[in-house]
Amino acid sequence: MVAHHPSRRCRKGSANILVNFDDLYPSNISSINKDEVDNIIGLDALSTFQICGKQVPRGYWMFCRGSKKDTRGFSCGLWALLHSLSVRVDDEESQIAFKATCDFIHKFFICEECSQHFYKMCSSVSTPLNTTREFVLWLWTVHNKVNERLMKTESLLGTGDPKFPKIPFPPNQLCPSCYSKNQTNENNSSINWDHNQVFKFLLDYYGNMLVSSYKDKDTDIISHVSITSQVDSDDLVSGTAIVVPVGAAMAIAVASCLFGALAYVWRSRQKNRKYFHKPELLKNV
Repeated sequence: MVAHHPSRRCRKGSANILVNFDDLYPSNISSINKDEVDNIIGLDALSTFQICGKQVPRGYWMFCRGSKKDTRGFSCGLWALLHSLSVRVDDEESQIAFKATCDFIHKFFICEECSQHFYKMCSSVSTPLNTTREFVLWLWTVHNKVNERLMKTESLLGTGDPKFPKIPFPPNQLCPSCYSKNQTNENNSSINWDHNQVFKFLLDYYGNMLVSSYKDKDTDIISHVSITSQVDSDDLVSGTAIVVPVGAAMAIAVASCLFGALAYVWRSRQKNRKYFHKPELLKNV
């Protein structure tokens, strides 16, 4: 998220969490009893941290607003975030991004059944995902599998959103070229997808289109919520995965490695600076 979130403001907020993560989420939290957890100031700060700034109110959904209470929202927003990150990673980062996604859902997603189901799909991957295309299409595939699974549950329990039913994505209306010419039945679980067209669609939908829609939705936020400052156009990155010359690709790879090294050094210095200005913290080191 620090490197690839489409919003610069959200990348900055992610960096702040990264630098202070040891304080916000102690490594020994699993051994701390509930009463002590409730008293940890850092955890309270983490639960209220506005990662994308005060301009974006907590709990306000632009893309994932359900038509009725308790539908869409967080899980939809998490999928949108993961997809938007997947189209922005380089080939060299695809396996790392895959592992980070799997570990995050496994360790932090609060629905235990959902977490285990997702991690089972992660564990079934036997070979590394070496390209952006492989990671993007893998995430898209598992998302459709989850939708298919939830479709049956929501139909049985009546818990789905009537305006946003679980269907294979993308639907034919959004991407007719994603379906083979002799098959456009979206309710068929064995759809014959054109994966090249699906990949192109996902790059655009979660890349340029997502950013463009975000800018358009900004006016909607202002009209519904009391916010004084608008989202700057420079706050968003409209770029997505593109084909680049070999020399440029090597430069990007080197830059990515340097970014990781600098981020580690920067984080270490920030933590050391914090301990330098607050000697009492050294007692716990």
